[in-house]
Amino acid sequence: MNSFRLSDLEGKEVINLVDGARLGVIGEPDMVIDINTGEIQSIILPRKNNLISLWMDRQRLIIPWHSVKKIGNEVIIVELDNTVPNLTRYPG
Repeated sequence: MNSFRLSDLEGKEVINLVDGARLGVIGEPDMVIDINTGEIQSIILPRKNNLISLWMDRQRLIIPWHSVKKIGNEVIIVELDNTVPNLTRYPG
């Protein structure tokens, strides 16, 4: 991939190539970065809110960086299928 700034990803919608699902929008602090290499390891998206989630632990969708297939002007295309365990509780 070409070089870019993290701020370039902010506000982009993430779409799953496998099923066309809209997964969410990237915010400023929503990435895991390797402090030794500076490389992005994963993107973290908050799950969509509903009434039940107000009383439960918030869960996040963690998208491994290797699942990112294309970064466009407005969207990021990722490839997530059922083999990627991607819904986890993330401290933060």
